[in-house]
Amino acid sequence: MEFPVASSPHLQGQNDVQRVMAQVLLALVPGIAALWWYFGWGVIVNLGLASLTAVVCEWLVIRLRGRDPRPVIADLSGLLTAWLLAVALPPLLPWWQTVIGTAFAIVIAKQLFGGLGHNPFNPAMAGYALLLVSFPADMIRWLEPSVLGGHTVSLNAAWQAIFSGIPPHPQGWDAVTGATPLDHLRTELSRDHMISEIQRAPLWGYFGGKGWEWVGTWYLLGGLFLLWRGVIGWRTPASMLGSLLAAAGIFWLIDPEIHPSPIFHLFSGATLLGAFFIATDPVTASTTPRGQLIYGALIGLLVYVIRTWGGYPDAVAFSVLLMNMAAPTIDHYTQPRVFGAREDADGR
Repeated sequence: MEFPVASSPHLQGQNDVQRVMAQVLLALVPGIAALWWYFGWGVIVNLGLASLTAVVCEWLVIRLRGRDPRPVIADLSGLLTAWLLAVALPPLLPWWQTVIGTAFAIVIAKQLFGGLGHNPFNPAMAGYALLLVSFPADMIRWLEPSVLGGHTVSLNAAWQAIFSGIPPHPQGWDAVTGATPLDHLRTELSRDHMISEIQRAPLWGYFGGKGWEWVGTWYLLGGLFLLWRGVIGWRTPASMLGSLLAAAGIFWLIDPEIHPSPIFHLFSGATLLGAFFIATDPVTASTTPRGQLIYGALIGLLVYVIRTWGGYPDAVAFSVLLMNMAAPTIDHYTQPRVFGAREDADGR
């Protein structure tokens, strides 16, 4: 009687790449729905455009490498990259810029390094950084949230704005766009206005920018879902948020008139999206338990430093990319001791 011979592993776990990516995509849905509610149909158009670009680019690159593209596309990692980039983009960004950012993320930041598992930088944040430094004026042109503007940009208006450059309002772009809460705060502080004065602007909500604070809340719920499902660990998001809140809290206690509260930092910009969906990337983040704590804490500190003294109002993308470079070194010095092994002369 002959028995089949197969190499290990002989038992397959429940979590494969496709299943993990699908759960992350599912966890993004509440935040995407909130973005659509407050910023209109441009969010959905960006998602569709980025998704199509990611699939086409990944298919072409894999074919050029002489491999079957279907398993690579079916693992949903390219689609997740497209979604993470699309939700970080202004809803009415010109279509060709979304295509450039997505193509750079998939082709340059992911596939040219060997594909999933080999890329040293988070592809979505690499694409975002490219667009931010290449087209800064368009990347900061965010729509006013619907609760502030009193209307939602329709699908037809969003389509015309993205593909034809026609503003969704007869009075032009200035009538429907405005600064984000972080950008507004930086501008007003540079004019020597106090935070108690700045917070009287209509843009401000209960604990952050109107609309923005609720988008962040839904990202938080999506992140808690990922923790509950065991898709991500708690160390990186907890240490990132903890260090950001600690740094913001210290300076807020010193002078609350020129330093916003920790709660504002928590619910502004891409803080919660970055903590649960970007910094936890299993390929580019630190992998050791102590390393994940250090990695997340340094991202949080960098976010605060760049937001407070840097040249960009939000800082999640640059902070994550900088720490992607440091992740291998962090892992090298935080390897857990092998059970039963003694420490060497270097303390390892």
